[in-house]
Amino acid sequence: MKRDTIGGVAAAAGVGVETVRYYQRIGLLAEPPKPHGEVRRYGEDHVRRLRFIRSAQAAGFALGEIRELLELDAGEDRARARELATQRIAAIDARIAELAEARAALARLATACARERSKPCPILTAFDPAGGDSDRA
Repeated sequence: MKRDTIGGVAAAAGVGVETVRYYQRIGLLAEPPKPHGEVRRYGEDHVRRLRFIRSAQAAGFALGEIRELLELDAGEDRARARELATQRIAAIDARIAELAEARAALARLATACARERSKPCPILTAFDPAGGDSDRA
């Protein structure tokens, strides 16, 4: 498969063909012209943009934020790019705090489960919507 086809550009960027089409539908990636009914030809700029999108997603940016990052001028819009990054850092920090809290709660349940052999397992009763009134042992 040639790199300049949709399959080739997708493979070069490490995404699927449907991902490329989706990004085109939502306006994150320009669709190259299809001259005289021929196959669309993609270039290195498409690969770079796809890799940028994937990297930004890996950093936790939503597609709307990525759209804004793509629209920013690399030399002139540093303040807005920094603001978007700062917002993303705050969201990541909040998620880390949530995960730490969930981990601590689960660790307490695991300890209680190992310690309290005569009662139903606290892990199972904690997730039981009936509030632990089941017949589980």
